[in-house]
Amino acid sequence: MSLTVRLKNIGILKQAEFSLGDLTLICGENNTGKTYATYALYSFLYSWRKLINIPIDHDHIRNLLTDGAVKIDLTRYVEQADQMLAEAGQRYPERLDKIFAAPEGTFHNSEFYIEPSTIHLQDKEFKGKIGVNQEPFIISSKERGSKEVLFTLAVERKKGRTINSTVSNVAEEVIRFTISDVVFSNSFPRPFIASAERTGVATFRKELNFARTRLVEEMGQADQKADLQELLFKAYRSYSKPVEDNVDFTRQLEDIGKRKSFIAKEHPEVLDDFTDIVGGSYTITPNDQLYYIPKGTRRKLTMVESSSAARALLDLSFYLNCIAEKGDLLMIDEPELSLHPENQRRIARLFARLANIGVKVFITTHSDYIVKELNTLIMLNHAKPHLKKVAEENGYQESELIKADQVKVYIAEKALMPLEEGQKRRKSGHTLIPADIDPEFGIEVGSFDATIDDMNRIQRDIVSGAK
Repeated sequence: MSLTVRLKNIGILKQAEFSLGDLTLICGENNTGKTYATYALYSFLYSWRKLINIPIDHDHIRNLLTDGAVKIDLTRYVEQADQMLAEAGQRYPERLDKIFAAPEGTFHNSEFYIEPSTIHLQDKEFKGKIGVNQEPFIISSKERGSKEVLFTLAVERKKGRTINSTVSNVAEEVIRFTISDVVFSNSFPRPFIASAERTGVATFRKELNFARTRLVEEMGQADQKADLQELLFKAYRSYSKPVEDNVDFTRQLEDIGKRKSFIAKEHPEVLDDFTDIVGGSYTITPNDQLYYIPKGTRRKLTMVESSSAARALLDLSFYLNCIAEKGDLLMIDEPELSLHPENQRRIARLFARLANIGVKVFITTHSDYIVKELNTLIMLNHAKPHLKKVAEENGYQESELIKADQVKVYIAEKALMPLEEGQKRRKSGHTLIPADIDPEFGIEVGSFDATIDDMNRIQRDIVSGAK
């Protein structure tokens, strides 16, 4: 599964195109559009079910509610998938103001297009049940390899009874959601994001809980004519969608902590290595108290008492231990936050391991250590005796090595844009430039190399001038 994304006029990004690999990096200087690309992609993947309009024949709804069952052929939806996706991309920019917590009209001329490499139906069989007021309403089922979904009414309909418009609308939404999921869920990974603001979210978790609780109380006491959705939006108006989701994630850690991810079940050694990077572990008590326990001690530290690295890795720890699923897209804005250079190298190796066990990873970074370590993992991934010796001597595991064609790297920078209709001269703007990745020599990121070369030159001048 691969995705190609094209953006125009989103934040500082004038025009850009990028594709997802098993491991995708966006590098670049500050204020070059890395976060705009990341947040735009994340929010689309989070909300595509609401954006894609699945046309439903009214005859299907009527047959379901009067006859008790209807079988729908999915072939037409697969054939129309490209068109439905294009229309979803056209609607999506209307949401960007709220996604980025920006003033209304900020993204009025933005464009967003997303193209999966392939669109194919879920092959597996499934059976789902949708209820209303805790009572079963519609059962949906599909056999393995079938191109049809059967919808069955779970409540008995009496002949001659008028079909209520509310019931009809609920039935339509159930059918739409199910068809959307069967047709497109194989094309879009489930996203999880750790924003650059995650350290602050971890620090003020309890305060954010209190603020949300107060808001709910105010909504309950508000005048019936008040727009409760607007009240909620105002409370989060200063938060972008990914940051809001980080806040909500930390609010649910007590429940999340009771679950086990596929990594915890199938790859516990990955979590052991992550614990070494964190330098300890997290625990959450039944009364929702969150603590960090440094390795080799019994001391429990609150998030305020813990190191900034422990706070920065909180979300990632609960994701890896509790909710990660194969096929996910793990997105991290600046994973190097508060990490020592050695741990930046180790987290790069962790990302490669995740990519190799089925979790796609997408990061933005300023870290030369992360890029250089990924270079090493690419360069070591060849069947040459001396490379095997180097890997063994330096503690590299085969599970950490990664192929060049699994990795996509983009540099956020200013460049000349393609000519548009009516233009005589090309204009410059911020975009994403694909970096060269050589199977033998790794990733070339010129901005990092130029900065390091400049520092080395200055130090040589200092030393040589003293002689």
